[in-house]
Amino acid sequence: MSTQALLIVHAEVPNEADRASFDQWYDRHMPDALSAFGAVGGWRAWSRTDPSKHTAFYEFYSLAAANAANQSPGTEFDATWRGRATRTRDVVEVVQRLPKRD
Repeated sequence: MSTQALLIVHAEVPNEADRASFDQWYDRHMPDALSAFGAVGGWRAWSRTDPSKHTAFYEFYSLAAANAANQSPGTEFDATWRGRATRTRDVVEVVQRLPKRD
């Protein structure tokens, strides 16, 4: 079964001094979020175009599961990063998947 949807969490960490601690926090947070969301996989990345931008991707077998995860309150993020980072979420449905190339 292939993934059908992604929950994409965009965060902006404008203060360069906060980025290392944000990275460490997310490193610990992501496995818990993956489990709580019921996601089948995930990964995260820092932008190399704008170093303040962090994006996490959570994979789901169904759009309904991604939408359900999107409804979670995100209280841990807010409690830890309020005033130092902002966050937005997006749910996307996979409409085309090409085979991976070597």
